[in-house]
Amino acid sequence: MAELSPALYRAGAGEPLVLIHGFTATWRCWLPVLGLLVPRFEVIAPTLHGHDGGPTPPVAARSLAHAADHFELLLDELGVGTAHLAGNSMGGALALELAKRGRARSVVAISPGGGWEELDRKEVERIIRLFKRTQTSARMTERHHERLLARPGFRKIGMRDIMARGHLVPAEEAVLMTRSSTRCTVVGDVFATMRDGSGRVVDLDQVKAPTLVAWGDKDRLLPMDRHANRFRREIPGVRFEVMHGLGHTPMWDAPGRIAELIADFASAASGSSNGQAASVTAAGAGTGSTAG
Repeated sequence: MAELSPALYRAGAGEPLVLIHGFTATWRCWLPVLGLLVPRFEVIAPTLHGHDGGPTPPVAARSLAHAADHFELLLDELGVGTAHLAGNSMGGALALELAKRGRARSVVAISPGGGWEELDRKEVERIIRLFKRTQTSARMTERHHERLLARPGFRKIGMRDIMARGHLVPAEEAVLMTRSSTRCTVVGDVFATMRDGSGRVVDLDQVKAPTLVAWGDKDRLLPMDRHANRFRREIPGVRFEVMHGLGHTPMWDAPGRIAELIADFASAASGSSNGQAASVTAAGAGTGSTAG
């Protein structure tokens, strides 16, 4: 039975596929790919603790590992044991944390967070400044969101740090996305973990599932040259793909490409070779990838 609320999207049948959104977002960031994934999986997309519409954190998360504890509890409450995991940004970092704990059947991490080098304080502060600037702008213009975001050109410019084709986001979704970013209650906690180092993904050699890391070469938030190297070096047997022309949160940039990437990798990890593993129609034609 399908479930739809601010806290959770759940629909479909088959192997469970959990979609994990990024910092200050909600499960709605996966909207463009849901219809392509539901025919092949039971798709479960929760809103994270402390994010707009999500559950209240039981206690403040003082590290990435602690946030993963919270997410594991959420999976337990949903009756999910192991699942295919796909995560974007902070959601990718959480997916990798769960893979270290044996909860992942496979992982697709799209521009995962937590990959900066240990002593790179300058990069951490750059990311924090970007989030602060975005939230300040969203709060200052809240009364005008509907008017401003009705313009495709404004959406493209306003969302340039998180996607390459922001004009493709419907105006109504752009408004919800912008307002949700200001209603995240764990911003200070996440910034603290970034600054003290506990927000980094560590012990990547302990990832216990087939893993694909994909990165848009137009990612402005977590540029590939500064954030991808540790994932490529340290995850055993990792498959790495560059997504040409796509940004940090590429589900609106190229939904067909992203759905295909997730579904085909999860199916291959399960050893599926029957008809239901047929490729998703590539609605996002025109993008490319380079395995590495």
